[in-house]
Amino acid sequence: MHEQFDGIARELWSHNASWWQEGFTDGADPEYREQILPLIAKWTEASEKILEVGTGEGQVLRHLLQGRDRTLLFGIDPTREQVELAFKRGGPIRYAVAEARAIPLGNSGFDTVVACLVFEHINDLEPALSEVRRMLVSGGRFLLLLNHPLFQTPESGWIDDQSFGDQYWRIGKYLERKIVVEEVEKDVFIPFVHRPLSDYINTASIHGLRLMEMQEPAPPQGFLDLAPEYYEARFVPRLLGLLFEAL
Repeated sequence: MHEQFDGIARELWSHNASWWQEGFTDGADPEYREQILPLIAKWTEASEKILEVGTGEGQVLRHLLQGRDRTLLFGIDPTREQVELAFKRGGPIRYAVAEARAIPLGNSGFDTVVACLVFEHINDLEPALSEVRRMLVSGGRFLLLLNHPLFQTPESGWIDDQSFGDQYWRIGKYLERKIVVEEVEKDVFIPFVHRPLSDYINTASIHGLRLMEMQEPAPPQGFLDLAPEYYEARFVPRLLGLLFEAL
């Protein structure tokens, strides 16, 4: 099952690489621009050696270069098209084509590992978190940003029932662990692995990662301006940020 999912996931991410590169990077997406990148910059302010798991075309690492000298920035991604564009877009950053469950580095002594909107697409959670811990020095930080696993559960969404005058956010089957391929836009299919929040926290704890902080920010204004139908659901977070310390 894992191998079948991994094969499908690699094919879909490869096929949809340009969709991600054009719609969500280099300032194109307000959630990244106004919320995600500032949060990562804040949490990595004192970091010098940073590894990003699922780096895509490198926009997070390029952002972390601004106004600060870093000893080492390294990004891995399983999609070759993303890594090739990351190299082209430049910066003193090292990249490799690799999966989270098998990072092709020794115990490299990173003080920070970042995974931004990645782990909800990873089927093998335990080996991936084990690899994250292996990359970190004791006292290092792991920044895990997710599509909120409660409010972004499959079949969740804003309901505007005009027949009864009811408006509410419907929660899907939150406790059901499920692998799905969702059509996020017309003809764009993306693989998701839904699991409850406790799976992330408990598995991280087993592998020596202690939760330090949790953030559930409201959707940023730029997103609401582009999606006015979401305005009434503005108190429902789309993003979940978890900050762990390596023991």
